[in-house]
Amino acid sequence: MKRASSTDADTDHPEQSKRSKMQTEPDFIDENLHSRQLAVYGREAFRKFQTASVLVAGMNGLGVEVAKNVILAGVRAVTIHDTKAVETRDLGAQFYLTQEDVGQNRAEACRDKLQELNTAVEVTASTEDLTADFLRQFQVVVLTNSGLEESKRIDEICRAASPPIAFVRAETRGVFASVFCDFGPAFRVFDTDGEEPHSGIVASISSGSPALVTCIDDERLQFQDGDLVTFSEVVGMEALNGHKPIRVKNCKAHSFELDLDTGKYGEYLRGGIVTQFKEPKTLAFKSLEEALESPGEFLLSDFSKLERSPLLHLAFQALDAFIAESGSPPRPGHAGDAAKLLDLVAAANEKAPRDARAELDDAAKGLLRKFACGASGELNPMAAMFGGFVGQEVVK
Repeated sequence: MKRASSTDADTDHPEQSKRSKMQTEPDFIDENLHSRQLAVYGREAFRKFQTASVLVAGMNGLGVEVAKNVILAGVRAVTIHDTKAVETRDLGAQFYLTQEDVGQNRAEACRDKLQELNTAVEVTASTEDLTADFLRQFQVVVLTNSGLEESKRIDEICRAASPPIAFVRAETRGVFASVFCDFGPAFRVFDTDGEEPHSGIVASISSGSPALVTCIDDERLQFQDGDLVTFSEVVGMEALNGHKPIRVKNCKAHSFELDLDTGKYGEYLRGGIVTQFKEPKTLAFKSLEEALESPGEFLLSDFSKLERSPLLHLAFQALDAFIAESGSPPRPGHAGDAAKLLDLVAAANEKAPRDARAELDDAAKGLLRKFACGASGELNPMAAMFGGFVGQEVVK
């Protein structure tokens, strides 16, 4: 029998050759498999995805939505974690669980179905303790079913890691939800708005300081004073091509000035494209402990209810205290449990800084009673919406 040479193997088994190439070339991207991700995120961002490992702890309805979105995004590996067994109530929001799964571990019960979403991503299930050594193997940690004290402990481990591990805590309670993100004390953002960089076609560039750049008048320029720009395809002032980003000022509809002396670059002849350069920005995130005491600005979704976010910030803290004391959330429609939660909110409000306190009027108390009555339930539409939101934060 003829023994196949390497050339024979590559010819006869193209899929085997492709897998071998992926193993030997870390920058290799299967464009047929990942065409959608490449179109959305770009090649450089997707290369980072292929080296990232993400932990999603808590396989309730929200947890499985987050895991689904992260797996479809195309990271290298996703570990789903849970220590709880499937209960009948889980079937209402966790779409990958069935009646036959009741009594099994929640992570193990849905691992195979999550793996089917993207076979290029390594999906594993874990039930081990969330120790510092275990957490350090991930770039992002997401908690969807952890108590407040446990969340604080894990957040501190993530912040202390080098480099810091991105930490997200999320939960849905009936029609209410809370999401907290800690990307570390120095998180570098390369694109602050997600928009395509503005650009223009150059018509002329003056020689001297400051240099006046005029663009064709087909459309208005979108540059603002203080922006950075780069040049390409310029003829006559070739030194501008590939020059480091240049600050602009006195921006008009079709012209702007460069904070640069172009006198030594020769005379401009023709052509050129000017493109906005997005300056990286470093953000400092608060720890969970710090954010509870001083939350700062909330992400608003309804500008007609500006007072709602501070109130719910207190409500979720009170709910954590209620669960820590009682072992479970308030019972649905139970007036006594709702009254107890209101007392905990009032106590938390008294301890809060003056600028972070909420007004506990009749409308606020009515809202808190609704919060208490539904706090033990999980709705699939809420899990789907916030699963998408948290998935975006993981991608960041």
